Amino acid sequence: MNTALRIRPAASTTKSFFRGYVVTMRPYLLFVSGITGIAGMSFGDISDPVRVFSIFAACFLSYGFGQALTDCFQTDTDALSSPYRPLTRGAMSRDLTIAVSLAGLTVCIGLLGYWNPLNIPLGILAGGGLATYTWFKRRWWGGPWYNAWIVCVLFLMGALASGYGMEHHPDLFLWTAAGTFFGYGNFVLTGYFKDIEADRSTGYTTLPVRYGRRTATITSDVIAAAVAMSIGALLVFAGPARLARVEGSLFLLASLLTLFAGQWNLHQNRTDDTAHQSIIPVVHAYVLFLAGAAALRQPGWFFPLVGFYLSFCLVIARRPERQQI
Repeated sequence: MNTALRIRPAASTTKSFFRGYVVTMRPYLLFVSGITGIAGMSFGDISDPVRVFSIFAACFLSYGFGQALTDCFQTDTDALSSPYRPLTRGAMSRDLTIAVSLAGLTVCIGLLGYWNPLNIPLGILAGGGLATYTWFKRRWWGGPWYNAWIVCVLFLMGALASGYGMEHHPDLFLWTAAGTFFGYGNFVLTGYFKDIEADRSTGYTTLPVRYGRRTATITSDVIAAAVAMSIGALLVFAGPARLARVEGSLFLLASLLTLFAGQWNLHQNRTDDTAHQSIIPVVHAYVLFLAGAAALRQPGWFFPLVGFYLSFCLVIARRPERQQI
């Protein structure tokens, strides 16, 4: 059954469009790309506040622009699972949303590329990944890993923009990258549990649609185990001198606990409407993991990272639709 929503150009003011665009960006998830960039930055050695702010801003906003872009290509399933969104209600112009999203992503790539030209091709690659994500989401084997590599590239871009070279602490860098990949992949997979009925109705054959909740849950457990392994490796490779300062280890242990809570809740999940009870701990675990990785590298960032995490908690608690993440 094809229930695709026909998006009509919205007869709205510029102010109302951008108000709707902010909702489409999911402000509560900007912290996900923000912490990804911060973790990458922690491997560099920069003190210029302009450089720090521009890198952070580019990473922080990139999730929102990317989310708005991908939403333009999956309004059929969103019309059933997320009818509150302005784009699915036809309250925004699809063409204008695409244009603004591409312009925003171009600015973000440009900022990161200014500090390291290698980020230009990486940004174009990631942008192409965002534009083609919907094709992979429709296939049970594709969505989570395909989305995860894009976010992993953002982590690399943040590091490169900060002057990181792979010859410095490659063990910490690779384990952080691995945790980023698996942690975000698990967030994507658990996110599919809230849209099973909508995805099934519109031809999105995600893993839980194709093989059911039980198989998808076990798959999520395996991915979560990989995240736990990354947490353990960071604690080991950080060394006793780092652990003596406890900043990073506190975040990492909190990440492990919330990850376990998310997996436990996922095993209890039976309906789309209650899936957010699993997704919320998983995304918290992701933010805490990368905050821990950053604090291991930069112990002096501990209190700003605590403030960042508390801000994330406040904003995600105020999301417009409780069942949607």
